[in-house]
Amino acid sequence: MAKKSGKTLYQCDICEKSLTTKSLLTTHRRIHTGEKPYHCDICGRPFSRTDELLIHKRHHTGEKPYRCEICGQAFIRKDIFTEHWRIHTGEKPYRCDMCSKSFSKRSNLADHKRIHTGEKPFQCDFCGRSFNQSNQLTKHKRVHTGEKPYHCKICDKSFPRNDQLTAHKHVHSGEKPYWCDFCGKSFPRNSELTAHKRIHTGEKTFQCNFCGRSFNLNYQLTRHKRIHTGEKPYLCDICDQSFSRNDELTIHKHVHTGEKPYECDICGKSFPRNSGLTGHKRIHTGEKPYPCDICGKSFSQSTALTVHKRIHTKEKPYHCDSCGISFSHSNRLTKHKCICTV
Repeated sequence: MAKKSGKTLYQCDICEKSLTTKSLLTTHRRIHTGEKPYHCDICGRPFSRTDELLIHKRHHTGEKPYRCEICGQAFIRKDIFTEHWRIHTGEKPYRCDMCSKSFSKRSNLADHKRIHTGEKPFQCDFCGRSFNQSNQLTKHKRVHTGEKPYHCKICDKSFPRNDQLTAHKHVHSGEKPYWCDFCGKSFPRNSELTAHKRIHTGEKTFQCNFCGRSFNLNYQLTRHKRIHTGEKPYLCDICDQSFSRNDELTIHKHVHTGEKPYECDICGKSFPRNSGLTGHKRIHTGEKPYPCDICGKSFSQSTALTVHKRIHTKEKPYHCDSCGISFSHSNRLTKHKCICTV
């Protein structure tokens, strides 16, 4: 025991922290010993403190003693209610000492300060990628695990994120609550509206720190950066081949299953990807939406236009690594390699 300003203090013999009462010292020491003497009589889960057990049991009973008098929402814990109350009052007591931005939650301030420090303490144990918030890591790991914990009760479709489920529900309801004040077009999710408005403003807020290219949407930047990093987080569980995009993995899996879900309604031919069907249907319609800006000739597929333009540019991007001869078409290089004797 020690004394400070006439008060008796009880010191922990493990970490030397001082407590004002003997009972607080007893509770504190359980941090070191791991002792959890209080058990839930419903599920058996142990706790080191009686107040923790009391809060836990409310999950079983459904009791929510802290009710907001403004909106009626109720809460299990007082601290969560206090944070909610600040939504109505606008109070933000936690201020960043680097940029003076304020927050209603201490945890939000801690997350924000990592923007300044660059700290990313939450690391993915699958690919090693690091994040500055634990919830970002949780969402990211679902890329590897395939977990989709948010389920639509109408069609049983599942999603890895709650906001994706919320947006999906608008498909069933037809609701598009987010309106563009430039053109009046409406969207089922706010992020789509934000991205759409950049068409009007020309804003490209997401810039690649490797090459400087800018994008309208954050996910476009994320996908683009994989060109530089070589990251391929989408793994085929059949052959272990990796892909940089989820849609590429989906298409690849059709190789294993033989599935061709995109069928032409004119001739019945099927394709493993939608883009293949779109290009094929132009054979029937005669549509050629890709014109050459040099000679005016049009093509039904963008790849055909790309190959054609090499006639004008003289570009030959396919090189034989044996003799060094270059070709404008990949198939010409393939044929050449069969006869190259160098």
